[in-house]
Amino acid sequence: MRLAAFTKYGSMAASTRQRLLQYIPHLAAAGIEVDYHPLLPDEYVRTMATGEHYPRRKTLAAYAERFRQLASGTGADAIWIYAELFPYLPGRWEKLAFLSGKPVVYDCDDAFFHGYDAHRNAWVRRLLGRKLEPLLSGAAACCCGNAYLERYAARFCDRTMLLPTVVDTGVYRPAAARPDERPLTIGWIGSPSTWPYMRPLLPLLRELVASRGVRIRVVGAGVTARDDAFPGLDLVEWSEEREVDEVRAMDIGVMPLPDDIWARGKCGYKLIQYMACGLPVVASPVGVNSEIISPGGNGFLATGEEEWRAALLKLIEDPDLRSAFGAVGRRRVEDHYSLHVHAPRLAGLLRSLA
Repeated sequence: MRLAAFTKYGSMAASTRQRLLQYIPHLAAAGIEVDYHPLLPDEYVRTMATGEHYPRRKTLAAYAERFRQLASGTGADAIWIYAELFPYLPGRWEKLAFLSGKPVVYDCDDAFFHGYDAHRNAWVRRLLGRKLEPLLSGAAACCCGNAYLERYAARFCDRTMLLPTVVDTGVYRPAAARPDERPLTIGWIGSPSTWPYMRPLLPLLRELVASRGVRIRVVGAGVTARDDAFPGLDLVEWSEEREVDEVRAMDIGVMPLPDDIWARGKCGYKLIQYMACGLPVVASPVGVNSEIISPGGNGFLATGEEEWRAALLKLIEDPDLRSAFGAVGRRRVEDHYSLHVHAPRLAGLLRSLA
């Protein structure tokens, strides 16, 4: 079986690695060959972190190439689409997915529909608010990263599958030992687009640096975090090769979120990364975070500065509690958020469609 996969970005984007690339060896073992077609390359993703301008002519050329790929036919037995085919073009362009007559699988791990139906520009809401409906209505199946996304997809697609964002637990593993000389480190990993969620927590973190001698480790925020830096906060450039080691260099993982419609569509990937590496976690009780975290079992849910302060201080002051939470979190990832658990489910869905 051949699968033509259309993603929004190249392999440098976390979404591409999480939702497609890490599955490819497992799909190959199930007899499913994947042809992978990103719309925008790693060069584009890199500019998102550096703040550089990506040439518009290259974006237009990328759209034209995707149109050519769909119009000329893929020769595949099924088509897999992540997010959308043509960002900010009307929904009828998404119907090009059905030209070949092959079954289409739609995949999402974010509330992409809210990028249009809740856009601040009234004209975008009016013209593109229902942009994804033709794609969802024609899809043979939809894979959704959490229940919030699945509820939306089920309004249009008869067959949905909750497929959480997962990690390879053979790669994401706890560190063998914690260096004694390293200061206790509270960590966050993400992207420039999600860094603003951390800003309300920064005054408390600055306070903990001063009063408790902790360090704050920020991975992947890019240039957007430079103006927020303070002594004790370390900004680390993200790289795929060092991603797991950067998480292992933390002692506590955090994931603050606002309680809004976009955040409710998040799939808790940071928490899964932290927990797979044996870290205790503290997060906002928004969306899937409340499912991933068992308060008092593998971490804490916190709303408001006082709850965040209390949760972080408990973990800072109690190494045994950190260890216990980390062990429980690791088992939870192995059982519920592991690539080895969910890869057979995805392979089974794809084979059933073809």
